[in-house]
Amino acid sequence: MAVINSYEAVIVVSLKRGEEAVADTVKKFNDLIEKHATLESVDEWGKRRLAYPIDKETDAYYVLFTFKSEAAFPAELDRITKITDGVIRSMIIKKDA
Repeated sequence: MAVINSYEAVIVVSLKRGEEAVADTVKKFNDLIEKHATLESVDEWGKRRLAYPIDKETDAYYVLFTFKSEAAFPAELDRITKITDGVIRSMIIKKDA
């Protein structure tokens, strides 16, 4: 039987493409996590100022996903965030039980 762990993923989405693109990106990751894991919560922090400019952007949209999954899924989620247009940064951490 596979071991299930708790994870948190923060995804920072660019505001350059507009609010609709931000909502589509959040929905894409919401659906992806629901398909491959047990989504516990989605906390949309909204528009926040970045600590430093990234690609000439000073503001971005932050979303925190909390989920439980097998150990292989977070690596796949990280790969997808890196190739998705509009995602500036992401971080996935394993929570202590």
